[in-house]
Amino acid sequence: MSIHVAVDIGGTQMRAAAFPLEGYQPLAIQRVPTQSPDSLPQERLVRLIEAVCPPEKHIASIGVAAPGPVNPKTGVIYTAPNIAAFRDFPIVYYLQEKLGAPVLLDNDANLAALGEWQAGAGQGHNHLIYLTISTGIGGGIISDGHLLQGEDGIATELGHVTVIPDGPMCSCGHPGHLEALASGPNIARWTKEQLAGGATSTLATADELTARIIGEAARNGDELAREAFEQAGYYIGLALANFLHIFNPSIVILGGGVSKSGDLLIAPIKRSVEKHVMNPKYARDLIITTAALGDDAGMIGALILARTGIEK
Repeated sequence: MSIHVAVDIGGTQMRAAAFPLEGYQPLAIQRVPTQSPDSLPQERLVRLIEAVCPPEKHIASIGVAAPGPVNPKTGVIYTAPNIAAFRDFPIVYYLQEKLGAPVLLDNDANLAALGEWQAGAGQGHNHLIYLTISTGIGGGIISDGHLLQGEDGIATELGHVTVIPDGPMCSCGHPGHLEALASGPNIARWTKEQLAGGATSTLATADELTARIIGEAARNGDELAREAFEQAGYYIGLALANFLHIFNPSIVILGGGVSKSGDLLIAPIKRSVEKHVMNPKYARDLIITTAALGDDAGMIGALILARTGIEK
């Protein structure tokens, strides 16, 4: 029996799942911490894939969703956040040598866009923007039924558009990127700054501040917490208005942990989009919704990549 394997690599954990030749129900799925003092991530990844693939199964192909800039054409991860061992790492060659199966690679946000388009909220839309809002902000774009990759496969880093030229420093080392203004950690950073400046809030007594905790406070009526999401939504909407002018999608899909705050974030995004588009037509019929596949969007995208061999 032949199977396909889908792999989703994150800075904290790696997941692998074996799937039949058709359908989206995994035959087996496992996860392991990405980092360990006694082995390299790539070694752990090989063992993880082997663990979901019994010896009697033939691996038809493996699809890999990896964070950060990657080159799908050469099979190289340029950099992966929090995974130093994956800098300029030829992961496709490595896995093919170890496992003897064809391997295909792409960025995790690109593959989440592919997954949502083919099997999630984006079905029926051939012009789509996917934006994941979590520890960082990433994106993927389907344009005229094609996943955009660019010359070196590193296109559509939507979280790294400059929103405020002299704004807060982004994790990539450049100021004012969308990620530095609206990702989960930066929603928390802004809230902490306001509290340090004397703002009143129920969050002043919180043991820790995360976007999830701030979201809970906002739903309970905390004004500072609501303002934090209002501001994040404003900047996401501002960036989206620019993306709409370029790509004119029919749907925008929001994934990642921060998107689970729902209307707390979506409502200010919509207001900001409407304010910043050059013509109301860009926003009039636009759908802005959350990912139907949730945290599995990248995994399903990796499966589709493995099955098709090309991103279509």
